[in-house]
Amino acid sequence: MPNDFNTSIIDEFRSNNGRVGGMFEGARLILLTTTGARSGRRHTVPLGYLPDGERILVIGSAGGSPRHPAWVHNLLAEPVVTVEDGAFSYRATATVLSGAERDEAFARAVEQEQGWADYERQSGRTLPVVALAAIPGPPGFNASSPGEALRVVHDAFRRELAVIRAEVAGSGPVLGAQLRVNCLTLCANLHGHHVREDEGMFPGLEQAYPELGPAIARLRDEHEVVAGLLARLRAALADPGLSREALAVEVDALTSDLEKHLDYEEQALIPVLDGV
Repeated sequence: MPNDFNTSIIDEFRSNNGRVGGMFEGARLILLTTTGARSGRRHTVPLGYLPDGERILVIGSAGGSPRHPAWVHNLLAEPVVTVEDGAFSYRATATVLSGAERDEAFARAVEQEQGWADYERQSGRTLPVVALAAIPGPPGFNASSPGEALRVVHDAFRRELAVIRAEVAGSGPVLGAQLRVNCLTLCANLHGHHVREDEGMFPGLEQAYPELGPAIARLRDEHEVVAGLLARLRAALADPGLSREALAVEVDALTSDLEKHLDYEEQALIPVLDGV
């Protein structure tokens, strides 16, 4: 894409914690920063991505161009990259998938969005599928305060739920493999977020602010409710005959309870986290 177009998307993404409008509104988007294979300079591009458990996948379509995009050449020379997802910024290792693993991942992408196959046919090349796996270590927060960091993370979950609900509504009678992966990845990320709160943030707040005890007790109880909904969703996804309507029921139930939980947590904790 033209540099001025990319720049405007990057600026909007960073200014709005991962939210953009226009052609990318409602899409899963990251900023990928690679090191130039020749120049050694850092280059950032906005890319759509696919959830894939503990990693994410990006595809080097270059809009159907006959050549791989520059970012692919860059990460082949230096596979350590930086990913910004709106809530976090983290270092990751990039791996170009090959063989059956690449073909299975690309087939999932095409099943969900036919445009990937159109790009590959137009380009006359095999589109590279790249896995980005986070390097262990604390991520950077795209927030100005602890309370803002909590809201930004919550908003990322709200956006992902909205995307998944739209995907469920637009799916065919047979649920695609990528949609199932998207739901399972959301389940794992929500579980991990709540474990970190239960084991890390909540004990510290209880010790520093005993008056928060009732609020934190309620939040822990709500975590249990959400855990039950996540278990129901995972069980439903394990059914190969799961219908779109049945999946919509489970996703809507999770959305309803989770949004109320996130709203209450922000109301109860952000003033304390920000020292108000």
